[in-house]
Amino acid sequence: MRFILNVIWLVLCGLWMAIGYVVAGLICCVLIITIPFGIASFRIAGFALWPFGRTTVERNDAGAGSLIGNIIWFVFAGWWLALGHIFTGIALCLTIIGIPLGIANFKLIPISLMPLGREIVPTDHPFATR
Repeated sequence: MRFILNVIWLVLCGLWMAIGYVVAGLICCVLIITIPFGIASFRIAGFALWPFGRTTVERNDAGAGSLIGNIIWFVFAGWWLALGHIFTGIALCLTIIGIPLGIANFKLIPISLMPLGREIVPTDHPFATR
């Protein structure tokens, strides 16, 4: 079932959302100081491309640097990507078959706003529920 949902997701919105994250990552990699943001954006692009069967958990070693980085990310890129998820989620919820995909899109909003200090893990991972 995850495979079917991922394929439908890829066709309807995953590819476009992943392209948005890759563009944000490329822009962030222009300056040396923002390369960690670019790496986080590329990581989320893979998650936005194929999300079913994976989830995000907070990293135990994330500290004040992640908090400061998330604030900077939110101001410059996070809210744009979150708006993309909101609009895509609303559009998907207009059809019966798109409702699970729209809900999945809404679940991606927190990671698009604050990606640093989070790790993407399979849902069958022992610590996936933390």
